[in-house]
Amino acid sequence: MDEMTAARERLFRNLDRNGDGVIDQKEIENARQAIKDRAETAQARLGNRWRRLDTNGDGKVSEQEFASSMPLFELADRNGDGKLSADEIASVRKLIADRAN
Repeated sequence: MDEMTAARERLFRNLDRNGDGVIDQKEIENARQAIKDRAETAQARLGNRWRRLDTNGDGKVSEQEFASSMPLFELADRNGDGKLSADEIASVRKLIADRAN
């Protein structure tokens, strides 16, 4: 119950963007637009990801294509040498820490 109460309080604070203690129509519209924007971004990412997975371009992703893809490793391996240097690992850690804050 405490966790649910805390979650509802956080939700209210997030929706009450101007901090006046009430949620008005403008704040609801802003929240709706933010949700829509995030959904469109996720949809675009999924499409891009799908195209990258389909390495032979046949419009399908085989189990082999899926298994051979390691997007997080590929993202971290900035110079594309197939190895993660200490600097590349530090960059990933920084990105994760920045997202957590």
